[in-house]
Amino acid sequence: MTITAGAAPLHAVPDDAPFDRERAMNAVADLLIALGRDLDDEDLADTPRRVADGFIEMLTPVPFEMTTFPNDDGYDEPVLVRGISFASLCRHHLLPFRGTATVGYLPGARLVGLSKLARVVDYHARGLQVQESLTAQIARTLESTLAPRAVGVVIEAEHLCMSVRGIRSEGATTVTTAFRGEFAGDPAAQARFAPAASST
Repeated sequence: MTITAGAAPLHAVPDDAPFDRERAMNAVADLLIALGRDLDDEDLADTPRRVADGFIEMLTPVPFEMTTFPNDDGYDEPVLVRGISFASLCRHHLLPFRGTATVGYLPGARLVGLSKLARVVDYHARGLQVQESLTAQIARTLESTLAPRAVGVVIEAEHLCMSVRGIRSEGATTVTTAFRGEFAGDPAAQARFAPAASST
């Protein structure tokens, strides 16, 4: 069955994005048929478009500028942002995993706009991911663009590939960490990245 792209607006996708929207819609339609679903059902008629657009949105990173400022006052304590919400797609099952990240750094010569720490998380989350890679990519980006004395990333997430299929372990979370520079091997510094409720 062939589905023609409808007039519904697609969320902001760059002109050079490597997506074939119509082919994706046809693939979703073929999958539904292979799963024994009837696309003549009114409730399913627009599902291929919705699914394709949803995947395209989740797989399209939002570009941003990593705004930094001179560390004129010589601030030399960790800067942390907690509770950064994100959602990503498991590259093994195409099911979402979602949770929160704590991201921080020990400033060197420059400081970064705080919102950019959240934007780095969002940028890397918009892809086919595994949590371990996502954690490492966030840390590498901060290291390469900010040149801080240290970087720390802690991610805690629930994976639908574990909670709604297979073992069906609802509520189980996975924690991954990346500590670089002066945070590596420093338990006291790493303890600052623990959730606020457990850090007292």
